[in-house]
Amino acid sequence: MLEVAGMAVSYEGSRILRGVNLVVPDHSLVCLMGRNGVGKTTTLKSIIGLTRTDAGTIKFGGKEIAALPPDDRARMGLAYVPQGRDIFPNLTVWENLKISLVIHGTKTNGEVEHVLELFPVLGEMLQRKGGVLSGGQQQQLAIARALLTSPSLLLLDEPTEGIQPNIIDLIGETLIKIKKEGKISILLVEQYLDFCLGVGDSFYIMDRGAIVAEGPIAHLNDAIVKEHLTV
Repeated sequence: MLEVAGMAVSYEGSRILRGVNLVVPDHSLVCLMGRNGVGKTTTLKSIIGLTRTDAGTIKFGGKEIAALPPDDRARMGLAYVPQGRDIFPNLTVWENLKISLVIHGTKTNGEVEHVLELFPVLGEMLQRKGGVLSGGQQQQLAIARALLTSPSLLLLDEPTEGIQPNIIDLIGETLIKIKKEGKISILLVEQYLDFCLGVGDSFYIMDRGAIVAEGPIAHLNDAIVKEHLTV
């Protein structure tokens, strides 16, 4: 699904990413972990095309996409839910969702109904403005909006940040459902260890802009956590 090799990024003369290599297989959920400021968000932004890379390759579905603008990458099947959600606060829940359909020029084909089944609370709030929703409701809206672009790979940046525990559980259950449906792979940036252990198939850990550990999620042991994740 996604192959990143030797990806390097600099900003104002400082090297942010140093030869990042990672793979997201079909029908899988891969967790990208690490302490604050190690390059996780920059990695996602580079994959979707919001950050310019200095070197390396990004292959999506076997095609090199590093030179493509973000909108082309999105039309190919990449979807991105940024940290902080970035919904449109002055638009209603329905208008936020509808934007994805309008941009891609697609018919609903039951997809709206599907995302409202995944996130029932949104169906009760279609006419409410996004800005009045709670943080957890906004996060559900951001994920639902991304799903309506019919992606084959979903990039999620810290979906549990600032969210109440019951909604974290709901989001985790939903990601597992999405993965089991077999249509979408997920690359998840997350610092909440238990969440990753509950939903992930494999993991990568970053430090100082490089991948320093990787493997099946079952191999994420106390020694690795202590060395690379404990603050």
